[in-house]
Amino acid sequence: MNREVVLCENAGFCFGADRGFNAVKNAIEEGIPIYTYGPILNNSFIVKGFEEKGVRVVNDFSELANLPKGKIIIRSHGVSKAEFDKLQESGFEVFDATCPFVKRIHRIVAKESEEGSEIIVVGNPKHPEVCGIVGWSHNGATVIENSEEADKFSFAPDKKYCVVSQTTFNRNKFQEIVELLEKRSYNILVMNTICDATSIRQTEAEALSKRAELMIVIGDKASSNSKKLYEICKANCDQTYFIQELSDIVGRLPKVSGLVGITAGASTPKYIIEEVQSYVRNDV
Repeated sequence: MNREVVLCENAGFCFGADRGFNAVKNAIEEGIPIYTYGPILNNSFIVKGFEEKGVRVVNDFSELANLPKGKIIIRSHGVSKAEFDKLQESGFEVFDATCPFVKRIHRIVAKESEEGSEIIVVGNPKHPEVCGIVGWSHNGATVIENSEEADKFSFAPDKKYCVVSQTTFNRNKFQEIVELLEKRSYNILVMNTICDATSIRQTEAEALSKRAELMIVIGDKASSNSKKLYEICKANCDQTYFIQELSDIVGRLPKVSGLVGITAGASTPKYIIEEVQSYVRNDV
């Protein structure tokens, strides 16, 4: 049965994810030992595929001590200043695949903290991107994830503050948090560092989910930006499904007569999106 199925225009790989993916793909052809410092992307299918081609994921600097020299690729989420410096001195060839939008945050945090500002990072404190951002501050940083934490944050009257955001944070929640912080301090510089691709993807998903009878969000369970897309879509469409691959929905979706919308996180491969789109168009 053919039905109306709409795929968000900007679903799938963003610039940073594409850059990291291709860095590893091209390095494999060099015929030398290849390592990624942390999973190159938050997508288990991509990581497994690279591992099958000999790419090894290194999660801690100490692991490099007993490994043959080769090329190490820094994950798209970036690393702390201390980790970055140690990698540069490791004797391995280093390729920095940190997303340029994340690198911009590193520069902001380093500059503002060096000039005396206290750093506030809006994001998930356990996410590797946020951990890396915190590590570029000269005097530490506070991570705020929600409005409750923002409301409880204690400002020092003699300090100035700089607020940045995880690139994939929910833009509406970021604005809520910023408004709470700005009500309680005048000496605060806010840098909206949510990347353009994330904002566009979230805007598209929000608009489509308001029209859809059923929404499908494709992304890895570890992907922050995919989770945010699910939250946005679920708020507008009760029948929203968060999946990693086609097998997650085969024979499991309800029959619907209205529009079916599809979006996908920034580290979702094109082939998975196409498989899901084809199945939904013909079988749901």
